Amino acid sequence: MSDDQDLATFEDVGTPERDKPPFLRLPEPGKLFAIRAERFAALAPGHQLEGYLAFLGRLSQAQATLAATIDPPAMPSPADLRLRAANAMPVLPREELAADPAVTAAFDQLAKSLADVAMPDLARAALARAVAAEPEARQAMFAAVLADAVPVEAVAEHIFAAAALQVVAASRSARLDPALPQPVADGVCPCCGGPPVASAVVADLNVEGVRYVQCSLCATQWNHVRVKCVSCGSTKGIAYQEIEGIADTIKAETCDECRTYVKILNRRKAPELEPVADDVASLGLDLLVTEAGWRRAGVNPFLLGY
Repeated sequence: MSDDQDLATFEDVGTPERDKPPFLRLPEPGKLFAIRAERFAALAPGHQLEGYLAFLGRLSQAQATLAATIDPPAMPSPADLRLRAANAMPVLPREELAADPAVTAAFDQLAKSLADVAMPDLARAALARAVAAEPEARQAMFAAVLADAVPVEAVAEHIFAAAALQVVAASRSARLDPALPQPVADGVCPCCGGPPVASAVVADLNVEGVRYVQCSLCATQWNHVRVKCVSCGSTKGIAYQEIEGIADTIKAETCDECRTYVKILNRRKAPELEPVADDVASLGLDLLVTEAGWRRAGVNPFLLGY
C-alpha cells in the first residue's frame, strides 16, 4: 500500500460564476441502476467475488426495472422543503422512509421480480425470510438500514430491504429542484441526509477534474473540495492509499484528524467506474486500509456486514 498527494485541490477562487460546477447532481433512476447493473456484470468475470458481483448485477437490474415502474413517491409540501433547505437541513429526511407505504410496495414488487432470478441459496433463503416477515418486522428492517445499524446475523435479508429503499429514495430526490438543497454537515447528503458511499473525480462537466461525493442511499452527488476529508472537513493529514501494482484509479482518501477514509474514484482515467459497484469490487483496499488503522466512513448498501 502506498500514499501520494497527486490529487490537487480544485480552486474556485477567481473562477467566473458561469464556470463554477453545480453544487448538486440529482440521480436519474431510469439510468442509474441499469448502469450499475452493467458495471457489476463487467466486474464479475474472474474476480475473487465473482459470484457475489454477478448476483448484485442481477439485483441492480431488478432495481432498474422497479425504478421504471413504481408510482412516484409522495413528497413533502414545497413550504416544508424550502424551510428545511433554509435551515441547512436535508430536505427529504431518510428516517421518514421506514414507515412509508411506498417502500413496502417497492419491496414487494422487487421481491416478485426476483422470483426467477438466479441467486445463491443463502440469498434465496434470506429473501424468503424478508418476504415472510410481519409488517412490524419489515419496518424494523427498513429502519435498521436507514440507521446504519444492521444486525450482523441478518445482513443478507437487509440487502434486499436496502435495495428497495435505494429505489424509492433515488426516485424522491430525482423530483427535487436541484437549486433547492443546500450544503449541510460534512459527509451528509443534502437531499436525504444519508452518508456517502464514495467520491469521484469526474470529467463530464464544464470544469475539468471536479470531485463529487455520492450518497449511499439516494445516489445524489454533491460537490466537495478535493484534498479535504469528506467526514470531518479537515485539510490536514490527508493522504491517498492504494494497492501497489493495481491500477491507481481507485484510492482511499485517509484523514489523520478523524482517522476515517472514503474512497475516491478517478473517472477521468476510467469513465466506466461506478461508485457502488467499484466500491464492492475494491474490497481488498478496504481490508488494507482498516488494518492500517483507519475506519471506513463510507456506507455501501451491498457491504452492510463490513
